[in-house]
Amino acid sequence: MRKQFSGAINKDNTMSRRSGRITLQARDSNTPEPTVKVPLKKRKTESSKKKLQPAAKKQNYEIKKCWPEDDVGPCILIETPHKDLEPTDSSGFKQYRFKNLFIKASPIPNISWACSDDVWIKMISKELNYGHDKGYLQRHPKLQPKMRSILLDWLLEVSEVYSLHRQTAYLAQDYFDRFMLTQENVNKDYLQLIGITALFIASKIEEIYPPKIYEFAYVTDGACDIWDIQRTELHILKALEWKLCPETPISWLKLYAQVEAQKDGENFLEPQFCQETYIQITQLLDLCMMDINSLDYSYSVLAAAAFCHFSSFDVVHKVSGLTWESVSDCVHWMTPFMDTLWTEAKPRLKNFPKVKADDRHNIQTHVAYLDLLRKAQEHQIDSLDCQLSPVAAGTFLTPPSSTEKPANP
Repeated sequence: MRKQFSGAINKDNTMSRRSGRITLQARDSNTPEPTVKVPLKKRKTESSKKKLQPAAKKQNYEIKKCWPEDDVGPCILIETPHKDLEPTDSSGFKQYRFKNLFIKASPIPNISWACSDDVWIKMISKELNYGHDKGYLQRHPKLQPKMRSILLDWLLEVSEVYSLHRQTAYLAQDYFDRFMLTQENVNKDYLQLIGITALFIASKIEEIYPPKIYEFAYVTDGACDIWDIQRTELHILKALEWKLCPETPISWLKLYAQVEAQKDGENFLEPQFCQETYIQITQLLDLCMMDINSLDYSYSVLAAAAFCHFSSFDVVHKVSGLTWESVSDCVHWMTPFMDTLWTEAKPRLKNFPKVKADDRHNIQTHVAYLDLLRKAQEHQIDSLDCQLSPVAAGTFLTPPSSTEKPANP
């Protein structure tokens, strides 16, 4: 596994192993300034002379009822005005770009440890604050979308080797994409260092017993050492402003699946959904995540669209509150990926050492995602050609009946 990543990137001319990978890393911090002890009385006098600064305004959200129906009132999430809110950040990218804010009242059932509406609003507000955009490639002329796919495929493989949770892998993907949005002119030689460092940070956030830093350095086959990872970790944390807790597609999918399978009287924190179906949906999400065009959609919509391919939209609307207009584009975009997976064998639950049977579905797994991605993208091109053809534009094509289909040779 250590050499597989290097071989793949050298074959596709995407990354090299070592040359000059420290340019992305943060400078060593200066020596701390000496602290001066101030007597208690003097400190009180000085503090009394200071003018009180007004507290920074926080963004508040509320669920506003509108067009009530029988016993379910569809709602819309309203953001309170904020004079300092900018439509774009300093880099020129849209900060809040998601339009699918139409939701009904919280689908989360009544829970004893929190208010379901508060939990729901908190999750929605994170969608606004943790923005992502595939346009960051414009800031890195030397990078190509395929390089990102190769890196994420390798990170999924490393995650399976160390029995890391799916949430850990998706956090690493989010850190990587948001970090690249803050940088400029990153060379392909540094992608592996950024990726393994993002996984290292995510494992410390999510895992109870994360792998040691030398284990992450080991899987790079000498391309990155411990000191490289430590300095890059500091650089990433500063660039992300320590915002490390987004709601990933996996966290949204878990919520949707749990709400759909919830039974009265059952503990909401204990999974009640079918593990076999869940890992099929996560495999679809894994494949879609490797395509950079997935960043066109919010994480909640990605999870809802994937869930929609294994259920009806009525169920998806019940568990997410999203309208068909919010998810239809993502569902159609995801269809070639789903068609590709239908031709493959269904994933099976794997046994991992020191992992309980009821937690196996949460462990990240890896298959030949690069080959599947290539097939899915070919299906996308074929479907696009069909839509642009004169026949498809002028008439509606229907599949032939079973008697008209040619027999298999």
